[in-house]
Amino acid sequence: MSDVEETMKRINSHKGVQGIIIVNNDGIPIRTTLDSAITVQYAALVTHMASKARSVVRTLDSQNDLHFLRIRSKKHEIMVAPDNDYVLIVVQNPSAT
Repeated sequence: MSDVEETMKRINSHKGVQGIIIVNNDGIPIRTTLDSAITVQYAALVTHMASKARSVVRTLDSQNDLHFLRIRSKKHEIMVAPDNDYVLIVVQNPSAT
């Protein structure tokens, strides 16, 4: 098992985690634990939002960068960890944590 698969398995074992998506810089899902339609929707919308958030951080301070983004609603909590080559997206149920 690769390091990526082990990490995804470890994250997925946490209480309340509903799915994990790894997206490349082009917004294309590479690995996922969710179904195809949901994966494509989250990948497109969340990577766009993460890009905007990164732009805001850099506009406010050009020496700074976005490391983590967390969005919480009544039904879901979306955690985004952008990297140079990939974006990790974790969707969880906030009431289960």
